[in-house]
Amino acid sequence: IPVFHDDQHGTAVVSLAALMNALRLTGRTPESTRVVISGAGAAGVAVAKILLEYGVKDIALLDRVGVLSSARGDLTPHKSAIAAVTADLTGRTGTLADAMDGADVYIGVSGGTVPEEVVATMAPDAIIFAMANPNPEIHPDVAHQHARVVATGRSDFPNQINNVLAFPGIFRGAFDVRASAITEGMKVAAAEALAGLVGEELTEDYVIPAPFDPRVGPAVATAVAEAARRDGVARA
Repeated sequence: IPVFHDDQHGTAVVSLAALMNALRLTGRTPESTRVVISGAGAAGVAVAKILLEYGVKDIALLDRVGVLSSARGDLTPHKSAIAAVTADLTGRTGTLADAMDGADVYIGVSGGTVPEEVVATMAPDAIIFAMANPNPEIHPDVAHQHARVVATGRSDFPNQINNVLAFPGIFRGAFDVRASAITEGMKVAAAEALAGLVGEELTEDYVIPAPFDPRVGPAVATAVAEAARRDGVARA
């Protein structure tokens, strides 16, 4: 029986979809993009893993102490494992302020607060996804002063990163082919389908479809079913 945790992997899928379009809008490639993820719980780790799958090479994942790095002696086995494929590859260590300096992308799944003076040190045309609810880690009014693309988890601001964009279509696609697992390929395919629905309408305030867009569920389901077949987990 496939297992899919929406708050974890749904968050990752929709975050990647929004990031795909934000990168396109700002002229970046995954390989050249430096990402900071604040929050090293289930959602943060899932976001890091799907970004690695997509081709992002430079990721700093942070908990309350700072960057997850093998230079620290206080990491749990799970944190050590994700550190080995993120900050350890680039040698990044230190605090949130250290990680944010020059970063292209901030993804918040922490519920903390990022001071404006730290936000101001990000790269030009920065991308900020501050998804804590009800209070984003960086308020959009502040984020817009320093970033080109801003998204939150709230419905009263543009670019809502909402898990409901992912899981109905992923479930439908998995059921349609009787998938034996939910693979990374299926999750990336779901993100690509979501990003593709924006198409040529892409703007700073429209990098992800709305939750009530009727195209979302069918598009994600079709993409997920096809990916399941490619990945060899389809049984129908």
